[in-house]
Amino acid sequence: MFYYDWTLWLLIPALIFALYAQSKVKSTFAHFSRMTSSSRLTASEAVSEILKYSPASNVRVEKVSGHLTDHYDPRTRVLRLSESVYNSPSIAALGVAAHEAGHAIQHAQSYGFLVARNAIYPIASLGSNLAFPLFFIGLIFGSGRANILMDIAILLFTGAVAFTVITLPVEFDASRRALAILRERGFLNARELEGARKVLRAAALTYVAATAMAAIQLLRMILIRQSRD
Repeated sequence: MFYYDWTLWLLIPALIFALYAQSKVKSTFAHFSRMTSSSRLTASEAVSEILKYSPASNVRVEKVSGHLTDHYDPRTRVLRLSESVYNSPSIAALGVAAHEAGHAIQHAQSYGFLVARNAIYPIASLGSNLAFPLFFIGLIFGSGRANILMDIAILLFTGAVAFTVITLPVEFDASRRALAILRERGFLNARELEGARKVLRAAALTYVAATAMAAIQLLRMILIRQSRD
């Protein structure tokens, strides 16, 4: 019964969307990585200038290995740029770097959605790690007390879904801040800003896809649990 679960079909649209989002962000980043910005600033230079005159002036900028592994670490107040971004003066690199600077500024200003996301992170992490094993055990051992394990798993995974939902406004706001800063500081002209916007929109799709996948997984868990009553 588990192997022929009809709810697996619910995952197909979300999976297709996720694959499309991954392909879109890679192709869009690659396209605008070949276009040098008129300012000629590298991403590391641009982000250092952005942070210097912002509430996040105490944030360090470092290079990190990998491709599109750029991120801001609020625990250490370090903004890490990937090898394909750090020394690049491309439109794509400046867009990505400014986006991460947006996260650093959010942290410095205690942006509401970021504070909420950080607060539920421990619950979301626990839910992501334990929900499916608990649910599977409950499914294997049938009804009765085993159903309690499925209920706990659903509750835990609800926290993980909530985390992905709250992540969306955090990411959208960081991109909004990035484009505003790049325009105000003159790091990109109007035509180049449109390219950076396309890169950031493509990146945002991956977060939307992750949220959709998590929500459908939660729906599947609820439907399977209801079928056991």
